[in-house]
Amino acid sequence: MMFAIDKTIMLLIDVQGQLAQLMYEKEKLFKSLGILIQGMKILEVPIIWMEQIPKNLGPTTEAVSKYLTGEKPIEKFSFSCCGEPQFMDKFKKAGRTQVLLTGIETHICVFQTGYDLIQQGCQVQVVSDCTASRTRENKEIGIQRIVQSGGQASGVEMVFFELLRAAQGDKFKQIIKLIK
Repeated sequence: MMFAIDKTIMLLIDVQGQLAQLMYEKEKLFKSLGILIQGMKILEVPIIWMEQIPKNLGPTTEAVSKYLTGEKPIEKFSFSCCGEPQFMDKFKKAGRTQVLLTGIETHICVFQTGYDLIQQGCQVQVVSDCTASRTRENKEIGIQRIVQSGGQASGVEMVFFELLRAAQGDKFKQIIKLIK
C-alpha cells in the first residue's frame, strides 16, 4: 500500500542524550532525521516526538531537536510508544493510520512500537536511514522483525517521492532542495 500525505504521521522515538551518541553511524542518522523532519514540515505531515525517561537519558540530541521548534516531546517509560496513554491520545486525535517510524533503538523501542501499531491495524514503514541501534546487526534485526510483522522498510527519499507522487509543484521543489 502506498502512503498518502493526508493519512501519514511520523514518529520520532528516543533520539536522546548519551544513548544517541552510541548509535552505529550516528552522524548519518542525525543528518537523515533532520532532512526527514524538514520534509514532513513542508508536506504538513504531523510528527509525534517521544522521549524515553528524559530525566535519566537526557533530552533529544540538539542535532535533531533543532528542527522541532514549537513542538514538545512526550515522555514515556514503556519501550513501545503505544504503552504511553498520552501518546495514544495524541495518535488517535491525529486520525492517521499510515505511520513512518524513526528513532532509536531499532530493535527495541522502534520495533515494539511498530509491532503494536501493526496489531492495531496501522500501516507501518520503518524509515531505515532514520533509525539506528548501537550495532548494525541489531538495526537490521529490528527492521527485519518489523517487516516480518507486516510492516515495510523505506528510506527518506522513497518516503518523499511516495508522498509527493509527481515531480511538480512548490512542495516538490522544496523537497528537492533538501535532498540535494
